[in-house]
Amino acid sequence: MSYPILTTEVRFEQDIVQVRQRARQIAKGLGFDSQAQTRIATAVSEIARNAFKYAGGGKVEFIVEGESRQIFRTRISDSGPGIADLPAVLSPNFRSQTGAGLGLAAAKRLMDEVLIDSAPDRGTAVQLIKQFSKQMPALSTIELNQLVDKLARQIPEDPYAEIQQQNQELLRTLDELRQRQEELVQLNQQLEDTNRGVVALYTELNEKAESLQREGELKTSFLSNMSHEFRTPLTAILSISEILLNRLDGELSPEQDKQVNFIRQSAESLAELVNDSLDLAKVEAGKVTVRVTDFEVEDLFSVLRGMMRPLLPQNSSVSLIFEAPLELPILTTDEGKVSQILRNLIYNALKFTEAGEVRVAAKMGEGGTVTFSVADTGIGIPPADQTRIFEEFVQIENHLQKGVKGTGLGLSLCKKMAEFLGGSIAIESSPEVGSTFFVNLPIVYDGDLEKPLELSAAKGVKTPLPVINSRSQARDLAAKVLRVEAEDCFSVFAQTVGGNNSVYRDRGRQRC
Repeated sequence: MSYPILTTEVRFEQDIVQVRQRARQIAKGLGFDSQAQTRIATAVSEIARNAFKYAGGGKVEFIVEGESRQIFRTRISDSGPGIADLPAVLSPNFRSQTGAGLGLAAAKRLMDEVLIDSAPDRGTAVQLIKQFSKQMPALSTIELNQLVDKLARQIPEDPYAEIQQQNQELLRTLDELRQRQEELVQLNQQLEDTNRGVVALYTELNEKAESLQREGELKTSFLSNMSHEFRTPLTAILSISEILLNRLDGELSPEQDKQVNFIRQSAESLAELVNDSLDLAKVEAGKVTVRVTDFEVEDLFSVLRGMMRPLLPQNSSVSLIFEAPLELPILTTDEGKVSQILRNLIYNALKFTEAGEVRVAAKMGEGGTVTFSVADTGIGIPPADQTRIFEEFVQIENHLQKGVKGTGLGLSLCKKMAEFLGGSIAIESSPEVGSTFFVNLPIVYDGDLEKPLELSAAKGVKTPLPVINSRSQARDLAAKVLRVEAEDCFSVFAQTVGGNNSVYRDRGRQRC
């Protein structure tokens, strides 16, 4: 629908003022707010002034178009010389020396849309379009007819009254600008206060970060020094207790044998805690060496099978099963650390599984990774504790806890070591059903190889040492241990009985 509201001519300069008055009256009658009325009136008067100045006059048409979503269109046309280079005039970089084109630029800023049709010797037609806002109701034909009748009855106001109206609009605009300027000043002050607060907060955060870093360094230093200082007396206690238990200094009474066994077991538990603490300190400090080699998962499982099966007691109701890996590529990463992670997980699974099985498997993961899994039919872990178990020194209370040894550091080490190799560790578990740990590692390690120190092997690994059959051999061995300790190497010994000989086996904690 296109409904013409009013058509008027611009022949004289005072007609520009009347066109402005009409534009405001029509905009008011259509329901536009005062700010929109001023915008429309100003844009129409600017284009009408151009028509009078450059073409000697023109025609102004006010039209309402549309039904559901209406627009107010003002068409101002003239028969003048036209605009020679319209694209240049409309360019954002256009700079007028005579004032030409400034009216068009102003109209484009004031109206929703400006359409220009101009050519040399053919005149110019400019359409100014203002859309009705969503709050403005659509006007029916009857309402538009009423507006036309009202405009026909209105007598044009004196030009001076229009100038007075413009002055009032200018004063209102200046007052609004002043209020906005005050608001901007307040906002800037608030922003400055906020910035000062943010700077103070950042300063406090930096101080806390530095404090945390110092605390972390002190913790790492403390753990390292504690481990170093504890290892010498622990080694001596273990060696002496083994000498006594092997009857190299004579027979022991049953009570003495019992008490010495308590000493040895306590020393082994303390040695395990010391070694785990040192491992954790090195991982947190990043002082580990990654020794990348190529190896087959099948070969890794074969070695693990030989290491871990001796941990099962005779006639055990738990089966340790290694599934044959299928179609897995050669891994290029640190075999020792992968083995250490899996040994810790298998060792934990065996400790907390009373009957059933512990199953170790591997399969291809996503994005060039391999996923190892260690599943058991043990006591399981409650959902609320499945995140806590990866924290340091955390042990979940259960009916098996008193009968097994542990420091609460094994899973934390596994997690940190897996992340160090570029992977991750996860768990699925149900109480009284069992747990499955998943270790996802890249097939090819692409991290930093240049780290100064190397992690020790995992707890529970046992490799045979020479058989001790005499007191002199025991003394020589103890002396060698103390000399090695002075060179910052450490071995913790555990006794296994086979036949009539007492064999010392390394606890997998050698540090050199």
